[in-house]
Amino acid sequence: MDRETDDVLDAVGSRLRALRRARGITLADLAVRTGVSESTLSRLESGQRRATLELLLPLARTYDVPLDDLVGAPRTGDPRIHLKAIRRSGMIFVPLSRRPGGVQAFKMIIPAHPETLEPTPQTHDGFEWLYVLNGRLRLVLGERDLTVPPGEAAEFDTSVPHWLGSADGGVVELLILFGVQGIRAHVHAGHSENR
Repeated sequence: MDRETDDVLDAVGSRLRALRRARGITLADLAVRTGVSESTLSRLESGQRRATLELLLPLARTYDVPLDDLVGAPRTGDPRIHLKAIRRSGMIFVPLSRRPGGVQAFKMIIPAHPETLEPTPQTHDGFEWLYVLNGRLRLVLGERDLTVPPGEAAEFDTSVPHWLGSADGGVVELLILFGVQGIRAHVHAGHSENR
């Protein structure tokens, strides 16, 4: 075995002892729950006995923790993406990009509102591009009052008073790209072949 593996196995005992004490379980109780003798558990916790799969599996089941947590195995990359939603002004924003500066991407959800909301246009620095995924968006942009159906996009300077809401009271889902003043999404409307 290599030194790294030895270090991991040497630390198992103290980790098991800390977990048992944190749960308020005695060695006698743990022996009954796992079917492993009290003396074996004591030697395992004190480092006098090396951890084996046969000993760790009943402990993992009893503590209801992954086996990796018992041995302190290094974390592997988690392929899942955990997005944290932000609630603002009654809407839900899910950040899709994490790079500071530049263009930021969000999924935005406008909850259903059975009553018609009175638009309250706002302004701020920047430029916004949006694409409606689902529902019918009401976009008030300056003096214009537009309905944007699914599959359509809009772009505008956010220094123009604007407001986003539901056109028919239903839920609206959209993708938004937002850039600080002067940064715009570049739209290419054709296909060219490299020759």
